[in-house]
Amino acid sequence: MNITEKILAKAAGLEKVSPREIVEAKVDAVMVNDLTGPLAVEAFRKIGVEKVWDNHRIVIVLDHLAPASSEKAAELHKIMRRFALEQNINSLYDVGEGVCHQVMIDEGYVKPGKLIVGADSHTCTYGAFGAFATGIGSTEAAAVFATGKIWLRVPEAIKVNITGAFQNFVTPKDLILHVIGVIGADGAIYKSIEFAGSTIKTMSMDGRMTLCNMVVEMGAKNGIIEPDEITARYLGLNNIEYLRSDPDAVYEKTLDINVNDLEPKVACPHSVDNVRNVRDVDDVEINQAFIGSCTNGRIEDLRLAAKILKDKKVKRGVRLLIIPASRRVYMQALKEGLIEVFLNAGAVVCNPTCGPCLGGHLGILASGEVCISSSNRNFIGRMGSTKSYVYLASPATVAASAITGRITDPRDLEVQKR
Repeated sequence: MNITEKILAKAAGLEKVSPREIVEAKVDAVMVNDLTGPLAVEAFRKIGVEKVWDNHRIVIVLDHLAPASSEKAAELHKIMRRFALEQNINSLYDVGEGVCHQVMIDEGYVKPGKLIVGADSHTCTYGAFGAFATGIGSTEAAAVFATGKIWLRVPEAIKVNITGAFQNFVTPKDLILHVIGVIGADGAIYKSIEFAGSTIKTMSMDGRMTLCNMVVEMGAKNGIIEPDEITARYLGLNNIEYLRSDPDAVYEKTLDINVNDLEPKVACPHSVDNVRNVRDVDDVEINQAFIGSCTNGRIEDLRLAAKILKDKKVKRGVRLLIIPASRRVYMQALKEGLIEVFLNAGAVVCNPTCGPCLGGHLGILASGEVCISSSNRNFIGRMGSTKSYVYLASPATVAASAITGRITDPRDLEVQKR
């Protein structure tokens, strides 16, 4: 069996599972946010049970519209605070704590071998730690609230072997955009994407999270990476479950990618798989640049952006928004002096939140405006007006573009080395 199958078999109490088999699995943790949570609460009340199955395994994060951007948003927050109090759920992370997926990781809910579901499509991020993690709907979350179990179909797997070394200012974000461009936005529907290879073995956890975060943009059920010493060190654990796929594990197909010659990539409007080299679109002028989100708002992303922005200025007429993914990331950035670099460059640094990623709060685009973003989706109307344009790229490309006022390959800037 591969690693995903092993986790599902264990959660279902079975010795073995096979692709397309439907299992009833025990859930280790379930997460909802301020947009999906209220719907889950409403559905839970209709089920007819008074108490949740385990108040210690339910996590609530108020992050999408945080602080409340409207009266409606404030009411949604109130619903979740009351539900947490009523059900004695101590794991409610209020406004300012961060984006739900980073909070889940920062606060220790994610560990290798766990089965975690969340009412947010980018729950697949946690696969970077060797967990099976997938997004579910609010009504499904309500059922998990009540029972602690979920039906899952065992996904067929695609193995992506990554080898080689990244060039300067080429990042895991460029890699995952390339993979999505190759496989396509609908090329991995309900598949498990297993990343492996020498490049993965030396990749940081921040980079691994970026890869797994975006597998859903290919339609995948989950992304996963075998846990190793890097995983254990990041989690601060001496002992973790070192799950491995069997040598004879079956994959639907295998994709081999060497990153030696990989260039900075950009996903052009209005599809994540509309991927091109940055230098092929360097004539596109921008109005806004955004560094943040559950994809690229971590400390490594901010360090990279600061390296490019140090002693530089954001182009007049461009709004650069930088939003750390969590309070912990924000505090680390403060300690390292990164926030000062951003402010001196003319950036707007916001509290940890999803921000403009979903077009509901902070940095909403007007008609005709162009944004280059380190987030994960560029659908029509994603950041505001249906007549706006969103390009997806790495934090390095976003930072470089904010300086020049047009989409720019970060390798084309003279960057002061630290």
